[in-house]
Parts: sequence; structure tokens; C-alpha cells
Amino acid sequence: MMDSNRPLLEINDLKVTFPLGKEVVPAVDGVAFSLQRGVTLGVVGQSGSGKSTVARAVLQLIPLTSGQIVFNGTDLGTLTKKQIRTLRMRMQMVFQDPGGSLNEYMRVGKIITEPLLVHGIAKGKELQKRAVELLLQVGLKEEDSVRFPHEFSGGQKQRIAIARAIALKPDLLVCDEPTSALDVTVQAKILKLLVTLRDELGLTILFITHDLAVVNEFCDEVIVMSKGKIIESGSVNKVIHSPTHEITKELVASTYS
Repeated sequence: MMDSNRPLLEINDLKVTFPLGKEVVPAVDGVAFSLQRGVTLGVVGQSGSGKSTVARAVLQLIPLTSGQIVFNGTDLGTLTKKQIRTLRMRMQMVFQDPGGSLNEYMRVGKIITEPLLVHGIAKGKELQKRAVELLLQVGLKEEDSVRFPHEFSGGQKQRIAIARAIALKPDLLVCDEPTSALDVTVQAKILKLLVTLRDELGLTILFITHDLAVVNEFCDEVIVMSKGKIIESGSVNKVIHSPTHEITKELVASTYS
């Protein structure tokens, strides 16, 4: 049962390490935060700060070294692989490179409805109907369902990836640098689309980026990371206009200088 007063996502003392030769390198070191329903939380930091590792850990795409990830009151560490697979219906991800996340040999209609088919939610004519609905929802056309990914621009590919991500009507959408590979004009259009979908579908969004300008435009709250740790957090207005950590000040200065 959903508890509307409890955060949708709770991260407690998260640690993720990776082997590097004979050493073990901490990618995320003691990260803790919570994300309330309906909130868009930006996680910002320079390359190597650990922000994308956090995103992948939330979706259980990489193993945790220690710590706890709680989704809607359920400790993900207590679940079996089958249970995690079922829970992923409610947690979806949009990756940085839309081309790399789409199967070039599948038609777009099949790509975006594959999650519905895998989870047994729709088939046949109902599946085709949902494909059209999803394409229109992200600003594409009905006839695009029979085309292949290589026939689309980068921005259109990201729209396809977003359509696939929302197909299961998730509670949480994790976006890992979804606009960084796109030019500025297309970035603005994709952000506008995400705002529309967030409002229409009541999405909670974890938004990973290196760009504070995007955070300022799109997010409610922000976490700043450096070397695997959170160094500053708060409302977007507070962190951007009254930064306290030197790295945050540098990020603000480089964005708005």
C-alpha cells in the first residue's frame, strides 16, 4: 500500500566500489537522501563525481557494496531478482545516449511497447494501440511506429526512449544526462516534454546532470556531488543563489559567468 507521507525513494549510507587493478576505488561513498513523490531532484556534479553510479544503483543495474535503497517502503536489498524485475515496472530509466539504448534492428513501435509485452500487460491490437498513443504523447507521429531508430535524429531518438520509459506508467523516472548529447535547441524541447509528462503522469524524477542551468530550469531540489560524496543539497533556489561549498560556487560561476 502506498504511504503518501513517506518518501518514494530513500537512500541510506550508499556505498559502491569498483575494482581497479589490485585496488578498490569508491565511486559512491556514504550517500544519503530521500525523494518525495512528485518532486524532481537534480543530482549534479563534475565528471567522476559518482552521480551516474547513484542512478544505476537505484535501478539495481549495478551491485551495492553496502547501504540501503528503499522504494515505496520496500528495501530493494531484500528482494529476489524476480521481484526486482517486477518492481522495475514502477522504476524506469532514460539514458544519456538514446541511440545506444535503442535496438537498431527493431521497429520503433516494437521498441516502445516491448516492456508491455514482457510484463504481459498488453498484446495484439491493444499493443498496437498503445504504441500509437505513446508516440503521440512524446510528440512523434503514428506512422513512426514502422520506422527504425537510424531514421531519426538524436532528439527524436530520445523521444522514443522516453516513450518506452513511460509505457509502464512508472512512479519513478531516472534520467541520466538525457539532454547532454543534444544541441541546445533540442535540449530545450526535450526538457519541455519531460515537464509536460511529469505534470500529466504525476512522475517523480531523479535527474542526473552536470549542467546547473538545466537543474535551475527543471528541478525542485538539487544535490551536488564530488568524489562520491554529497557536498551540498537543498532547494534549487537556495543552492544556486547561496552556495556554500567551494565546488558548488565554481559550478555556479562557470554556468552563469
